[in-house]
Amino acid sequence: MYYAYIIYSPSRDTYYKGHTSLTPQQRLERHNDQWTVSTRSGIPWDLTFYKSFETKTEAIRYELFLKKQKNRAFIESLISSRENEFTQ
Repeated sequence: MYYAYIIYSPSRDTYYKGHTSLTPQQRLERHNDQWTVSTRSGIPWDLTFYKSFETKTEAIRYELFLKKQKNRAFIESLISSRENEFTQ
């Protein structure tokens, strides 16, 4: 299973989009443990969205779709939509 995900940094007030073959919770832990240079300045991150895919290609395509969305309102509406598989 592969995932596309969105995490949120309250300290930077920004969203980060990515994909992973780990569970979204495991990937979040790596972001918060400073494994990723590009997200170190935003620690702590909160998981806000994920969607699962059968193939890595599908997850990467969805991640690229998310990254092309420059409208914050779109991202926030996606987070509150039924498409979001993350439940708090």
